[in-house]
Amino acid sequence: MSNPWLALALGADPTEHISQVGRAHERFVTGEQTVTQVRPVVADSWRRSAGALVSPDGTAPIELSDGELEAYRAAHPLARVLPIFRDLLGGLADDGGHLMAVCDAHGRLLWVEGTASVLRGAESMNFVPGARWDEAHAGTNAPGTALAVDHPLQIFATEHFTRGVQRWTCAAAPIHDPATGRLLGAIDVTGGDHLANPHSLALVRATALAAEAYLSAHLHQPAADTATVSVSGREDAVLSVGGRRIRLGRRHSELLVLLLVHPEGRTGDQLGFDLYADDLNPVTVRAELSRLRRILGPDLLDSRPYRLRADIEADFLTVTRLLERGRVAEALAAYAGPLLPSSDAPGIVRLRRLIDSRLRAAVLAGGDPRLILTFLGAPWGADDLEMWEAYAAALPPGSPARPPAMKRVADLAAEYGLSPARGLLPGLPRQRRR
Repeated sequence: MSNPWLALALGADPTEHISQVGRAHERFVTGEQTVTQVRPVVADSWRRSAGALVSPDGTAPIELSDGELEAYRAAHPLARVLPIFRDLLGGLADDGGHLMAVCDAHGRLLWVEGTASVLRGAESMNFVPGARWDEAHAGTNAPGTALAVDHPLQIFATEHFTRGVQRWTCAAAPIHDPATGRLLGAIDVTGGDHLANPHSLALVRATALAAEAYLSAHLHQPAADTATVSVSGREDAVLSVGGRRIRLGRRHSELLVLLLVHPEGRTGDQLGFDLYADDLNPVTVRAELSRLRRILGPDLLDSRPYRLRADIEADFLTVTRLLERGRVAEALAAYAGPLLPSSDAPGIVRLRRLIDSRLRAAVLAGGDPRLILTFLGAPWGADDLEMWEAYAAALPPGSPARPPAMKRVADLAAEYGLSPARGLLPGLPRQRRR
């Protein structure tokens, strides 16, 4: 196949392809490790879905409903381009055989539109506004997998990981913030097998590009003193200000973060102690601050003490504010990873540990298996033994996800030379401490 993102090669028999992939799917979910006769993008998605402990007989969880859903999507950037989605894809949704869906960057469906009869069919698999359709919660599907690989694609019938979705075919494309490159969500068309053609993929891709073009032309005209910083899960900070996007070096990234958490200002010596563990050189600190001022401009950075003169929004500050308000699910969704993970500056290390420990503690205290699984599905949470124990304990005894979770606990405990928490998981083999 010349295009790996298309579900069917030109001239392929759809019925035979459904059967062929369906047999491969059954072999995979029953334990066969090698995946054959399936597109690589689909095989990789099946492995991610299985690794996230998605049940092939499960359904997507509903995370937002009623007023919470209304408030969330009203404030979402994609609400502004909903008329474009309806103009370009509304005809498909109105023809009686298709759905148009929009999701956020975490796979939560914001809008699902179509005729009443098709919507009723979608409700049976929880393809409804507020449901979480990323791969970690719903398995392989077009919007979730398009987000995972950041590319437009089709998912055809039995290519879906969960059996309840395999009578549908869908095409989806991711949508980005044109100013920052940040993933905003995806646009999706869902319907019957006839969607497995190049035209549906081209249509959703064109719709995504039209939405990005509108956002670029109409929604990103910040004032000179408006700035945002993306630094979580990144080696270097990216500052967006006055229509510019500036990538800072590591030391300047550290300085900017330290200034953000001390809006009252810091002296050069205070910043030096936060930057250097045992080699404080005031001249070096002043030189770095002078370079940072040239990058930011005199309107953003003041001195005596050193402080930021304009309001700057930062992703890690958003996480801490949400945690302070008890909005754990939103904080976890906003958390892109550890703060400047390679930095060994004492002030950054303390702040990174504080944010990570607060978020982790909040997820554990809540005991919500969906949030715990989201945490475990991230690279920074995949090997957290205590979190795996909490996840297994939160699942009901009959849950198909519980046995593999218990096995993961046992494997990690053996790897770390530890024992699972006493009494937490009856039936787990005890591990002798090394």
